[in-house]
Formats: sequence, structure tokens, C-alpha cells
Amino acid sequence: PMIRLARPADLPLLPTVEASAATLFAGTAMAAFAAGPTTPVDALAAGCAAGCLWIAADAADAPQGFLLAAAEAGWLHILELSVARPAQGQGLGAALLQAAIAGAPARGCTHLSLTTDRLLPWNAPFYARHGFAIVPPDGLPDWLAAMPAREAASGLDPARRCIMVRPA
Repeated sequence: PMIRLARPADLPLLPTVEASAATLFAGTAMAAFAAGPTTPVDALAAGCAAGCLWIAADAADAPQGFLLAAAEAGWLHILELSVARPAQGQGLGAALLQAAIAGAPARGCTHLSLTTDRLLPWNAPFYARHGFAIVPPDGLPDWLAAMPAREAASGLDPARRCIMVRPA
């Protein structure tokens, strides 16, 4: 698989990738998100324009996965990491994550952050294997510390959520 920055032509294809990836949540405590809305196209377009949207492309250059992040005051915050179900288990998520980690310094970022489910094995434990650690919100920038409360307001169980960070 090839990891590359997204191009505008990729954007209409990404909701299908994300919806396919989300089917993994069916039958879990996060099942409500299996058929939930995908990332808004304007958010994908903003990430593309900022150079913060990476694509895992197949041999035909079609997106099989993507990582959307946003640079915020020295932090590269990962907003979404999705790999289409048929392409899961092939290291695409790890390759996308490594691309974001490697790309953070060029975007003026000294740390990476994300919020995730602490209990599902393909969430917090996956990120921990890539150098992310669960941290309490105190001492973090306000925008990051406030994320769990915003997620709870959108229906995510705060008892299952965590903030994870790592140096770039």
C-alpha cells in the first residue's frame, strides 16, 4: 500500500471508506456509531488543504483508508483514522499513523493527540503500541482537555473515553 497526502479527487470516496470501517463497531458498546454519520466533507476538504489528510491507496491508487488530523497550537490532533473493512488487518492503520507521526514536525507540531475508546482492543491499545499514552485532562491545552465533555454531549460514554498523547 502507498501512503500519500490526499488530493481533492479523493474526498468523495472517503465517506464510503469510513462507513465500511465503522461496521467494525457493530455488536460492541460503540454499536450506535456503526451506522452513524461520517466525517463532514468540509472537514475532509480542510484537512486536505492543510496537508493533514493522509490516504492509504491500493495498487489502482484508490483510497482504502485515511487519517484526518488538524494542527492546533503545536499539536497534531488526530480526528479520524479509518480503514475499509476488506483492507483491515494489513497494517494500513499503523502505516497511516506512522505517516502522521512523521509529518507532525513539518506542520509545526511537537506532540500528537487523539481521543478514543479506552476498552475496545483496536482503539486505545492500538495507539499505545504506537507510543501514545493515556493522560488526564489537567495540564493539557483547554481545547484538548474539553474534548471528552464535547464527546459526551454527542452521546459517547465518558467512562469509556480517554485522551492519548505522544511526542512527535
